[in-house]
Amino acid sequence: QVQLVESGGGLVQPGGSLRLSCAASGSLFSINTMAWYRQAPGKQRELVAAIIFSGNTRYADSVKGRFTISRDIAKNTVYLQMNSLKPEDTAVYYCNAPDGGSSFIFPWGQGTQVTVSS
Repeated sequence: QVQLVESGGGLVQPGGSLRLSCAASGSLFSINTMAWYRQAPGKQRELVAAIIFSGNTRYADSVKGRFTISRDIAKNTVYLQMNSLKPEDTAVYYCNAPDGGSSFIFPWGQGTQVTVSS
């Protein structure tokens, strides 16, 4: 079964940038949609950004204009470039593939912690 490994998180000051990576242990070629999610303490997991096989993307309103999702099919990797980070972006970030319903195709990875603080 394909495993997902998220990386690239860390501690950054407000206004800073980070680039997250989500590496899959198997091919993502047949996966229509990959997405990044985040979960802050005491809050539900929320969708941050999604990319469709065609290259179309969509973003949560809270990150539009600041975050960019991309994918490298050859490397089986999905990225999330995060700029102009805010304290409210602090969360554990995960990637996965929504199945079109309420479930996900892959087991959840361990996530990567992003902390925005001065």
